[in-house]
Amino acid sequence: MANALTTTSSAMPERFANPLEQIRSVMAQPAVRRAGPMALMVSLIGGAALAWSMLATPPQKTLFTSLPDADKAAVTAALDQAKITSHIDDSTGALTVADEDYSRARMLLAGQGLPKAAPGGYAILDQLPMGVSRAVEGERLRQARETELARSIEDIDAVTEARVHLAMPEASVFVRDNASPSASVIVKLGAGRSLSDAQVSSIVNLVASSVPGMKPENVTVVDQLGAMLTKGDASPADAANDKRIEFQRRVEDKYRTQLTQLLTPLVGAGNFTAEVQADVNLDETSATRESYDKAGALRAETGNWTGDMKTAATPGGIPGTLSNTPPPASTLQAPQPATGNPGTPAPPVAGGAAPDPAKQSDSFQRAYDLGREVSVTRNAPGSIKRLSVAVLLRDPDKGKRTGMEINQITDLVKSAVGFDQARQDQVTVISRKFAVAPDAAAATAWYDVPWLPMVARNLTAILIALLVLFLGVRPLAKALMKKRDDAPRPALGRNAAGVDDSVDDDGAPRAKIAPAVTLDELENTRGYEARVGAVKGFTRDNPARAALAVRDMIKTDAR
Repeated sequence: MANALTTTSSAMPERFANPLEQIRSVMAQPAVRRAGPMALMVSLIGGAALAWSMLATPPQKTLFTSLPDADKAAVTAALDQAKITSHIDDSTGALTVADEDYSRARMLLAGQGLPKAAPGGYAILDQLPMGVSRAVEGERLRQARETELARSIEDIDAVTEARVHLAMPEASVFVRDNASPSASVIVKLGAGRSLSDAQVSSIVNLVASSVPGMKPENVTVVDQLGAMLTKGDASPADAANDKRIEFQRRVEDKYRTQLTQLLTPLVGAGNFTAEVQADVNLDETSATRESYDKAGALRAETGNWTGDMKTAATPGGIPGTLSNTPPPASTLQAPQPATGNPGTPAPPVAGGAAPDPAKQSDSFQRAYDLGREVSVTRNAPGSIKRLSVAVLLRDPDKGKRTGMEINQITDLVKSAVGFDQARQDQVTVISRKFAVAPDAAAATAWYDVPWLPMVARNLTAILIALLVLFLGVRPLAKALMKKRDDAPRPALGRNAAGVDDSVDDDGAPRAKIAPAVTLDELENTRGYEARVGAVKGFTRDNPARAALAVRDMIKTDAR
């Protein structure tokens, strides 16, 4: 018993001592050798399918990350409706699309207003844990305010993305140490879009009004190219010049739009070009004019007179009684000729006041208000001093434009811009052949076309699949078929009675029957596979003897 255990324990390490021998022995088994080509063929087909799936799938690009489930479902439905394949990463939840479909997907979702609930904003404050410090709370509040301001700025038509940075110093009890808050805004504009001065001013005032204590001059706006959009502290002269240039540009754009609307139905879009140069009078003038009538009215009179008080009658009677009595009757006196003596009183005038007998001479200064008319004229800026218009027409493909046609177009242009000969306006219309613009498709190199990477991936995947099929699967299939064809088969011929066994009674080919296997052939067979085949053939030909042999083997094992 001990020897048996020793033998068994010594045999165990030898069995597992050489793994290569074990693998070689396993591979040498007939069942494994028969299944080996089929397993290799299946593995080659699987490798080809894996290579196809890896190469045929285009590279993915992340479209959105951390979207809510509702927005994720809406975005996926919109992409499926537009036949854009999308994938959702199970681990991160990111939504990805093919690299060549990224721009189209972004435009499609932006046109539909998706996603609707973007993370950020004041929702950050809802996630504040209890017990946070005041500094962290202030930073979260500042971050929420920046996000909300950026989203408000993105609502402007020309702005696609915006970021806001707020610099808010700590409040101090000392007045001289208090600093005003400031902000910087960076905006990403759409292709071919720009912000007007009014829109930039709106952004500045929006940010300044949203932060307590912030002044508009402390807000800086920059676009994605690094250009400063806020003008800063510009002098009044520069501001006036900018306003004049902007006004002149608006006038020229107005005339250019009128020419485009006039000539497009006549010669077609792209068959003409028009430029307008307007000399605008931007000076503001005012004039005041006063005119007087010949007749006037006495405005003021100053002077004095001298006389002899001896001849004057002295007042008498009861005070106050004469005021209630009628004056004495007036008497008419004949006018006396003037003597020219300064001391002689002036002769009385008929219908006038009676001369004072006590007055000897007088001297007066009189000022008269004449009839005055005041006229103020103010010329508002914006009048056109001179206008120059140039229109270039494209000649038709065959022939040229006639002089009469050009003259008619010139008259139309003059009528559209309000041509005035007194202002020395100029209108020039000519017709020439346009230079041929280089074709964009021809200018692009063949290896820069967008569809080339997709075609290259598909062709590579197809090539790999064909190589696997023709160099791997096809030789294995041929080898299996050849091995099956090379298996020994009994020859069909005539039996002992002279009857042809290769055909049946109807003349149709008869199935081939393997020759009978004898006991001598079974004993003389060498090799495991050959013996197994011989045993199968003997059992097929002699089922009764095979059953008796099996019974004897069972009885022997039972004993």
